[in-house]
Amino acid sequence: MSYSILDDPGILKQYDREDMLARIREMPSLCQLAWHLASDFDIPAEYLDIDKVVILGMGGSAIGGDLVSNLLLNEASLPISICRGYHLPAYVDDKTLLIASSYSGNTEETLSAFRQSLSTKAKKIVITTGGRLKFLAEEYNIPLFHFDYRAQPRAALPFSMLPILCFLQKLKLIGDKSEEVYDATSAMREMGNVIAEITPLTKNPAKQLAQFIYGNLPVVYGAGIVSEVAHRWKTQVNENGKAWCFHEVFPELNHNAVVGYQFPEKLKGNIVVVMLNSKLLPARIKLRYEVTCRILEKEGIKYRLIDGIGNSHLAQIMSLVLFGDYTSYYLAILYRADPSPVKAIDYLKQSLAKEQYR
Repeated sequence: MSYSILDDPGILKQYDREDMLARIREMPSLCQLAWHLASDFDIPAEYLDIDKVVILGMGGSAIGGDLVSNLLLNEASLPISICRGYHLPAYVDDKTLLIASSYSGNTEETLSAFRQSLSTKAKKIVITTGGRLKFLAEEYNIPLFHFDYRAQPRAALPFSMLPILCFLQKLKLIGDKSEEVYDATSAMREMGNVIAEITPLTKNPAKQLAQFIYGNLPVVYGAGIVSEVAHRWKTQVNENGKAWCFHEVFPELNHNAVVGYQFPEKLKGNIVVVMLNSKLLPARIKLRYEVTCRILEKEGIKYRLIDGIGNSHLAQIMSLVLFGDYTSYYLAILYRADPSPVKAIDYLKQSLAKEQYR
């Protein structure tokens, strides 16, 4: 049997100095915890009178809103939009549920948009561990979902996702999701048993996928309920793996991306496509996957299909999220990089801090 550094606990410990692996491993339990905490969270009765939801956030604090919005696209009776940036959308009014999500509570863009919202009559909720956002919520008597979890913001996904889902359930905008949450956590544990670090490369599809991606530029494809999971994979490969990655969404990619497989020819050998698949996708979308695979094969571009597990939409989503987190972690180890630090982001924030925000 050939040696792989991914099967060497000493190597994992050597490069994973902040123990990102533990954060990934405990994600199913964190989802349960976040759901239970949110279930005990009180929402004012007047918050029932809304006709739209706006979620403020950036990076790892925003992706939870993306996943919820995509999950509920065919169920929620009102629009759910994600605001990434400094400016509050003009349509925010007294019929808006505004959820400000920032792990640190000091995200510059989120704070800017949230401060603008204070002059509106929007119904507001804050999700954070502390910082300036927590201070403002307390100062203005805004419902505050405060959680204490020490990690990189992207590792706190359960706290930026499950509470939002629970809040919408409490406001009777969607049905009871308790069974789906149970199904999702069960599916994540089942998936984790297959792809955890103790499972050797020869039997571990996440380690195998990381090796497939290593040294190449990955493009992640998704569709329907897993389209935003592809987005999560992209950001995790960037932040954990310290690597280039992009994502595309069906069916839109069939109207442009497939034409771009030809050039430049010298890149073909270093582009790999990862397709996130779900048994719950519509038949026409599944057909698009099949035809797209044939086009990739014709152009000589390597690809892999990764299937979600579980019976519910949420289980399919979260099992694939976990698969992506493990894959990005293993990719970091292959690159001999610590998956936790995000030095470029830290440098950018420090540089911005030198200039007063106006």
